[in-house]
Amino acid sequence: MFENLSDRLGGVFDKLTKQGALNEADVATAMREVRTALLEADVSLTVARDFVDAVKEKATGQAVTKSVTPGQQVVKIVHDELIKVLAGDDAHAGALKIDSPPAPILMVGLQGSGKTTTTAKLAKRLKEREGKRVLMASLDTQRPAAMEQLGILGMQIGVDTLPIIPGQTAVQIAKRAKQQATLAGYDVYMLDTAGRLSIDETLMAEVEAVRNETKPHETILVVDGLTGQDAVNTAENFNARVGISGVVLTRMDGDGRGGAALSMRAVTGKPIKFVGLGEKMDALEEFHPERVAGRILGMGDIVSLVEKAQEEIEAKEAERMMKRFKAGRFDMNDLRNQLEQMMKMGGMQGIMGMLPGMGKMQKQMDAAGLDDKVLKRQVALIQSMTKEERRKPELLQASRKKRIAKGAGMDVSDLNKLLKMHRQMADAMKKMGKMGKKGLMRGGLGALMGKGGGMTPPGGMPGGAMPGAGAANPNLTDFARTQLPSNLSGMGKKK
Repeated sequence: MFENLSDRLGGVFDKLTKQGALNEADVATAMREVRTALLEADVSLTVARDFVDAVKEKATGQAVTKSVTPGQQVVKIVHDELIKVLAGDDAHAGALKIDSPPAPILMVGLQGSGKTTTTAKLAKRLKEREGKRVLMASLDTQRPAAMEQLGILGMQIGVDTLPIIPGQTAVQIAKRAKQQATLAGYDVYMLDTAGRLSIDETLMAEVEAVRNETKPHETILVVDGLTGQDAVNTAENFNARVGISGVVLTRMDGDGRGGAALSMRAVTGKPIKFVGLGEKMDALEEFHPERVAGRILGMGDIVSLVEKAQEEIEAKEAERMMKRFKAGRFDMNDLRNQLEQMMKMGGMQGIMGMLPGMGKMQKQMDAAGLDDKVLKRQVALIQSMTKEERRKPELLQASRKKRIAKGAGMDVSDLNKLLKMHRQMADAMKKMGKMGKKGLMRGGLGALMGKGGGMTPPGGMPGGAMPGAGAANPNLTDFARTQLPSNLSGMGKKK
């Protein structure tokens, strides 16, 4: 979503950080380019102008002039100002207010914004992460099969939905949901209201009536992030008539320019609480302004990467792998597990997007034809082996290699690259095993791609020479970097 903006700002700051000293003319030139980049990203003109003025005022002060690295100081000022634009003054504004049960949450928005799907995603999140008993109710009497859609989603995620009684109005359904939630002891009940193709008086009157009846703890507006500034206009209209408490931006995994996210808080004064990143029921993430700002400026998002790893990698599996690492054992089954975990975490593109300084490397990977198909082909090669061959890769001689490559629909040269990668990782595991528990925790995983590991990340750049990687937290960056397989450059395209 923010790729183009990130590229433009990265070019501006590269020029600044290369200069030993900055004067007001340098800052003014850079800020003009920043403003142009923001406007091209579909950020509101008022927001872009205020943002640049605030940065310029701080960047021309004595603190920057006397700074040892004035260019980096300006980048920090921009980073802090981005966080302020995205978050406002309240650091905890994104938290949901669902303290006294049954807490009503009113979901509002235009038709086609993904409101019903987002309702189910949020219900699943509340159930699984916060242990809440949730009841969902569809108040959409206009769109055909809208109620049935919510019922089907409820069955998929294991969340109760209010039974459908034909002929009831939205207010009558809301009353029944409130009564059911109270009597049955639910913690939260979510009301999925009807939408329209555009804002009209009938829609607003219905939503207002439901709001007055249920007095919701949260009124969440769901808007399509791809609609740009129109999403901000929708938020302003709903806030003026109904009074929203927060926003969910959907389709943030698309190729939109991200201007809605940067303008929403500044224009409406309401926080972005969540972002939708796909159609799957778990594709809903909390909106963390500081992490988004870091990713826009190419600083990465190691915290989100580690959180995603914790979600996908089971504790028992991690413990088992740690024992094998300490014993210096690493066979093809272990390699396959690592590759599959990478795919679960969003693949190479998803992981590299969260690593500091790796944004430029993604373009090199794209140009070389490196994508997540590479991981799938590697897994296919491993699955083409027998159980014994996976346990003992040293058995693989010429005839076996031909059979395995043919079974996976690939060449023997591709298999040789995979075997070379496995040997490098196995050697690194043996080194880690000799370090003991403290060595493992302190920096052993970094040996896979750090100094002495001898491994090469995608694109052929030595691990220790990644641009901008790990300056703030080398241990975390090394840890995240170890999840990337090496020597993929020859497997990007099928011959």
